[in-house]
Amino acid sequence: MKFKKILRVLLNIIFWCFTAGIAALAALVLIYGNDLPDYKKLATYAPPVATRLYASDGSLLIEYAEERRVFIDYADMPTQLVNAFIAAEDQNFWTHPGIDIQGIIRAATNNVMRMLGYNTNFSGASTITQQVAKNFFLTSERTISRKIKEAILALRLERSFSKQHILTLYLNQIFLGARAYGVGSAALMYFNKPVSELSLAQCAFLASLPKVPNNRDRAVERRNYVLRRMVEEGFITQAQADTAAAEELNINSGFTAQMQDDFQYFAEDVRRQLLGTLGRETLYNQGLYIKTTIVPELQRAASAALNRELDAYNAGRTDKLQGAIIAMNPHTGRIVAMAGGRSFAESSFNRATQAYRQIGSTIKPFVYLAALERGLSPQTMILDAPIVGWRENDTLWKPENYDKKFLGDVPLRLALETSRNVPAVRLVEQIGTANAIEAAQRFGVYPSDMPNMNLSMALGSGETTLEKLVLGYSAFINGGRVIEPKLVDYIEDRYGRVIGGATQNIIEWSDDLLPPETVVESEPLSDPHSLYQMVSILQGAVERGTGKQARVPGHTIAGKTGTTNDVKDVWFVGFSKNLIVGVYLGYDTPKPLGKGAGSHMAARVFADFMKTALANEKNQPFAVPNGMTFMRVNRRSGAAASADPDGIIILEAFKPGQFPNPAPKKSSSEYNPIVGGVF
Repeated sequence: MKFKKILRVLLNIIFWCFTAGIAALAALVLIYGNDLPDYKKLATYAPPVATRLYASDGSLLIEYAEERRVFIDYADMPTQLVNAFIAAEDQNFWTHPGIDIQGIIRAATNNVMRMLGYNTNFSGASTITQQVAKNFFLTSERTISRKIKEAILALRLERSFSKQHILTLYLNQIFLGARAYGVGSAALMYFNKPVSELSLAQCAFLASLPKVPNNRDRAVERRNYVLRRMVEEGFITQAQADTAAAEELNINSGFTAQMQDDFQYFAEDVRRQLLGTLGRETLYNQGLYIKTTIVPELQRAASAALNRELDAYNAGRTDKLQGAIIAMNPHTGRIVAMAGGRSFAESSFNRATQAYRQIGSTIKPFVYLAALERGLSPQTMILDAPIVGWRENDTLWKPENYDKKFLGDVPLRLALETSRNVPAVRLVEQIGTANAIEAAQRFGVYPSDMPNMNLSMALGSGETTLEKLVLGYSAFINGGRVIEPKLVDYIEDRYGRVIGGATQNIIEWSDDLLPPETVVESEPLSDPHSLYQMVSILQGAVERGTGKQARVPGHTIAGKTGTTNDVKDVWFVGFSKNLIVGVYLGYDTPKPLGKGAGSHMAARVFADFMKTALANEKNQPFAVPNGMTFMRVNRRSGAAASADPDGIIILEAFKPGQFPNPAPKKSSSEYNPIVGGVF
């Protein structure tokens, strides 16, 4: 009887304790559960994801992100990776309702034993679901109220979402050190491979990171602990664990650093461009796939060629010469290589696209093109004789040639091939300064609203960038078409959808075809006959003029040198049928380069690069428009070879109605060979 009474009292105590517990739980839910965040938005989880920049061959250049993250769907998670995290973080994940009572009891027991002096570790009892609740909605403060909110949210998450979805949230959101959020980014950061290629040892290492993500000193010890837990849970055998424990981790230390210096000028130009068009949020957090135009092999060759010339010049000098090189397809505008200086680490200023410099004699092809458009032929004679007393406003002109000599009448072709100054001045006088400058403006080299239309501008004192100069020269061989520089082929969002209409300008290109007529809808900048005559003259400049240093054996090359006053800036722009390259060398604060320097230095860079770029390409002559007539003429007199067979004989391209010059009189000294000119 007494026993029954005691039992009744105990049952009453249990009942009222249980009731009190339920009431307390209900009160806690009422107090803490009403103002909790809206967890249902996690049904359409789309975390900030790193944007990735790729070269044309698919190789990764760089990531743009405020948090490095690569989203991985649960279906793409390796089983061993999932099991490693469950073994390390939440062994009852598949069975508990969001909070783990067994885990709470086990943690409480371990912590009490630890306080009593026994050799056990302090441990927590947060489930993976609770960690999701905390990481998405709560702070990391250690308070009772936060733990209660965390538990309530965890229970609600479990009622609303599948275990697989909760794991997807967890494995993509958790911080794993080195600015890596989620297992996809961590796999790349630590091992430079996707999660699908991780070994068991690497999976265990990643699963060991949530507790101490930035401490690599105990990496092997923590990894081996996870392997032991996986054995205890039956996920792997002891033999598998032993093999994985013996594996070298080889944690990648280089991937977190910046990309190779060779690519940084190009990548920074892409970043600036997209930051302006897409905005910071989209660029840094929306997981874009950006396929660029850069060709890694050509980029490395361009940087190497530029730096070889700069290093040779800079040896023993304290003030370092700088430079730039840019290579593009002249038909599409796709930039395949770009270096804006000696080293991006030293200076991020891109001298290919940002530096405005005087362009010297590289302006001359546009001036001479304006003359060809007005009916002059490549063999029209121009007087190379002293100019005295010629004033323009308050400026008295006394132009000189580089070799300080005057040759009398010289053919237009020869004057440009050897870059003689005096004939260029007389040509500008003949066609008009405004017309000479207009040609450079039409081709985009000079701005259309240039205020000073004077002779010096027509002779190259105007400033422009290497990129604009290369684009202008591109029109000589692409049918006279205006093109825009292209750094990006297309952009995909995180779901693989092309955004921004990027594909509308992508054109499949075949090297043995003429430029497709649909590239640009604008009218040609010049007529095809004049354009071809200019290309032919520039080919001559490389073969026998000032651009000899730019020759590439076995390939048809055209181009033009350029030097500003006192040799402060030197240039070369040259091209094959399907590749155009511009090179600039000069000090950031302009000053003379000194004795022996000149545009031959820039031409050497061009040739060095093109030997790699064209190594596996067959030679392709420039396309000839219908209606051109080719005749053999004397290079010095412009007369037909049959009438003047002495000296150098060349093949000249004439428009319909144009013919060689009359046979010359042999009484003058004008037949002396031409060996030099201003660069």
